[in-house]
Amino acid sequence: MAQSKYRRILLKLSGEALTGSQGFGIDPVIIGRIADEINKAHKLGAQIAIVVGGGNIFRGVQGSAWGMDKAAADYVGMLATIMNCLILQEVLSSKGTDTRVQTAIAMPEVAEPFIRLRAIRHLQKGRVVIFGGGTGNPHVTTDTAAALRAAEIKADVILMAKNNIDGVYDDDPRRNPDARKIDAISFEQVIRQGLKVMDPAAVSLCEQNNIPIVVFDFAKSGSIEEIVSGKKIGTLVGVKSGG
Repeated sequence: MAQSKYRRILLKLSGEALTGSQGFGIDPVIIGRIADEINKAHKLGAQIAIVVGGGNIFRGVQGSAWGMDKAAADYVGMLATIMNCLILQEVLSSKGTDTRVQTAIAMPEVAEPFIRLRAIRHLQKGRVVIFGGGTGNPHVTTDTAAALRAAEIKADVILMAKNNIDGVYDDDPRRNPDARKIDAISFEQVIRQGLKVMDPAAVSLCEQNNIPIVVFDFAKSGSIEEIVSGKKIGTLVGVKSGG
């Protein structure tokens, strides 16, 4: 039986990954598949933490476009991430996976506050931990929240799920059919070339803490399990320059 290549991973899911073809909200088929894939990876022995975005419900940039104050819009976006976390927790729990949600914004009636050592203890006990509410601060993306949480729990890798894009390209593959996929790249090259992996602050945080990022196509069934078991999927970000 295959075993996990990584002791502890952080999975970053965009809110949009939950929508399926409906374009808004949560597709029950999609979130069920997400839970199944997380379960399979978990059974390989990996300790799994998750950060979920909220773009399927509300995005801060969307609120700003409506004339909302940027900070207020970002707080609404943080609440959207927590809604996604609570739903994912229930789906995972219904499939037999012991799960905890911790939030950067205190709401003790529905979730634990984020406490680093408690999160690590949950992981050590075999529980999946889902982090909601971003960092709890406006003007900070969930990408940066993912990088920060990964550093705090000493994750071995961040798995960066993309929608129908199977890695990092030298140009946008949706607009340029000649865009070339990159199998491995350094943090420095990602930042210097302005490649769309995570926001630059998140990439820098990963570089400072030596946490590699695997960028992969979440739409391809089984990808999480394959990565965790050691197969080369997507693009590895974090190799040494020139490697």
